[in-house]
Amino acid sequence: MEKTRILLAEDDENLGMLLKEYLQAKGYETELFTDGDHAYKGFVTDHYDLCLLDIMMPVKDGFTLAKEIRELNSDIPIVFLTAKSMKEDVIEGFRTGADDYITKPFSMEELLFRIEAILRRTRTNDGHNANELHIGKYIFDTTKQELRLGNKIQKLTTKESELLRLLYNHRNRILERNFALRTIWMDDNYFNARSMDVYITKLRKYLKDDPSVKIINIHGKGYRLVC
Repeated sequence: MEKTRILLAEDDENLGMLLKEYLQAKGYETELFTDGDHAYKGFVTDHYDLCLLDIMMPVKDGFTLAKEIRELNSDIPIVFLTAKSMKEDVIEGFRTGADDYITKPFSMEELLFRIEAILRRTRTNDGHNANELHIGKYIFDTTKQELRLGNKIQKLTTKESELLRLLYNHRNRILERNFALRTIWMDDNYFNARSMDVYITKLRKYLKDDPSVKIINIHGKGYRLVC
């Protein structure tokens, strides 16, 4: 069986080498690039299963690199490494198609856990359309914006689809209310908040035929998709 290959873009060579050696010791074949431009060229010429991208890099930053990678491969998992805890960075990261992010300083164990969790998610879809996400007994087609259960198909609006995707990316964890509002509606004002409540109610209705799937209100914080 081929080893999982990771593209690592990190301009701090010491940290980069440390991460590379750690991931290789855990069985991941890892290539280190110290700027976004070289990382992009490496991605074009080779095959990878996951990308770890630092946000602040010379020549080409992580956001630009992620957008260019997404143009070539819309499905490859991308995890951002960021020295900033600023929510704006995180939001921008998800807008460019990130699957997850981790804020420096982080533990190697946490990074490994995130990588393994993402790879498990992507591999549960082996043999299926890569744009299909499994939510309990439902299949969520992110391209067609459809939620399927057997022969029953529920068409989703763009906002419903974006919100369900965000909940899925945070499943079994808390999706912060303000984060969701700023990511999807670009503004966390009162009217958008009321609008999101309506969409949450609609998604609950669409998912009601599988009792193992629930969208739970976390008082004062946000929502959790349990599946």
